[in-house]
Amino acid sequence: MQAVVLMLNALSDAHRAMIAAHCELIYAPGAERTSAIAEHGARIEAVLTIGTIGLTAEEMAAMPRLSLVCALGVGYERIDVAAARARGIALAHGANTNADSVADQAMALLLACMRQLPYNDRAARTGVRRESLPMLPQLTGKKLGLVGLGAIGSAIAKRVSGFDMQVGYHARSRREGLAHRFFDTPLALAEWCDVLVLAAPGGPDTRHMVDAEVLAALGPRGYLVNISRGSLVDTEALAAALRSGGIAGAGLDVYESEPEPPQPLLDLQQNLVITPHVAGQSPESVQAMVDRFIANLNGHFSGQGVLTPIP
Repeated sequence: MQAVVLMLNALSDAHRAMIAAHCELIYAPGAERTSAIAEHGARIEAVLTIGTIGLTAEEMAAMPRLSLVCALGVGYERIDVAAARARGIALAHGANTNADSVADQAMALLLACMRQLPYNDRAARTGVRRESLPMLPQLTGKKLGLVGLGAIGSAIAKRVSGFDMQVGYHARSRREGLAHRFFDTPLALAEWCDVLVLAAPGGPDTRHMVDAEVLAALGPRGYLVNISRGSLVDTEALAAALRSGGIAGAGLDVYESEPEPPQPLLDLQQNLVITPHVAGQSPESVQAMVDRFIANLNGHFSGQGVLTPIP
């Protein structure tokens, strides 16, 4: 018999069909979630979700047969991991499935905010000449600071080597055998680098790790790029730094108010570029995430174990 799987995140018809070939699928994104758990909770054996949607302890308690919870992507910050482990529920995620797509977006945001591409695009369309616009710095030769050096951070470091950038990083522990410089704190890293890129997990341990003090250390010639989770950055502090010239610019794919726009930032047109959490979304990466979920699902229910457990 096929396992009964509750899917809480949106996916295309084609990708849902791929998953449904391996299970009995209950599709309940958005507001359908509560009613689906109430109706089918006694039968549900696995849940597919994403980090920003998560799964609560109360929801798990309503599913007595639940034995597997998977995050489609790498993030799992709103899954109650402790509650799942207390019940012996297996946990898995899509580790390394979208690292290239996210790293590509990080580079796009970095270049777009440093070279003010959206602003200059609008200027060109209205006939503004270059003499009326500020000269902007080049990326080549700058110092890159990475907060997080997992699959995504490592992919970004690889890409910036083509720009002759020095790379420093902050992570929970030093990585042996790397030429990159290690910093004990985000503050020390911000003081050293020209560009600070956030590629660390979300959750309470990293909330507002980039605050007014870190932004001041980054300084008026520094740039911030966030492609991880919006909770890492204090939005009000960032808005104040961008308005005052405390930092030169920012590129954000994520923000604290998701899915709503970051209201304190929306009037900033010249030194801010934002995208609506699309970094991990490419045809290639979504297919890889779906394939990984199927592998984790089949591994778990065949008794072989999941392929990529949540650490």
